[in-house]
Amino acid sequence: MGVKIATITLLVHDYDAAIAFFTTALQLQLLSDTPLDNNHRWVIVGQPEGVQLRLAKATNPQEQATVGRQAGSGVFLFLETDDFWRDYQHMQSHGVTFCEQPREEPYATVAVFEDLCGNRWDLLQSKV
Repeated sequence: MGVKIATITLLVHDYDAAIAFFTTALQLQLLSDTPLDNNHRWVIVGQPEGVQLRLAKATNPQEQATVGRQAGSGVFLFLETDDFWRDYQHMQSHGVTFCEQPREEPYATVAVFEDLCGNRWDLLQSKV
């Protein structure tokens, strides 16, 4: 099998708020929430078979300054769906902020949204 990217760290302000957002608004699974030392936790959300997010609480000024800007002003992560309109409507009903109206591209139906910290994501349904 070789190597693969398994987990990406996403800095957040608060563990519980992030867990609520990612499991409710984005419908990801909470795969791990393990207490560590110094009030840290090992929090993983995602799908067991896919790339997962480690939600890490920003604890110093440098980390806090990057929360919500992990890709600068660009799109940081891509959330792929098999039913764009179902998930778009679900996300809207749970307060997710979309930065644009959905659009049709040659490769996908897509719309940019922000997570609870301000990171930009694409919600997309691939046409490929």
